[in-house]
Amino acid sequence: MSNAMFFSPRKRMIIMTAAITVLLLIPFIVMQFSSEVNWSFMDFFVAGSIFVGTGILIEVAIRKLRTANSRLIALMILFVGVILLWLELSVGIFGSPIAGS
Repeated sequence: MSNAMFFSPRKRMIIMTAAITVLLLIPFIVMQFSSEVNWSFMDFFVAGSIFVGTGILIEVAIRKLRTANSRLIALMILFVGVILLWLELSVGIFGSPIAGS
């Protein structure tokens, strides 16, 4: 399968940047109206780092893996890993030293 089925690298970068911006704006906007969400600068930095790292790994998977099946498997593993990391940081499902409160 060629890369013709995917957006160009430039378009993918624009889409990922827009998605990261929207995802980070959600808690920022909610913080203006609710005391339930109280993110610090470090929370935004960590979330942004996770999102940017995920975007980079998606780009690497799309560019390096040749078959649709291998891309799909790699992206599914990546998303499961990101979700587990997010859960560990937020509520500490594994009880590691990086666990949230």
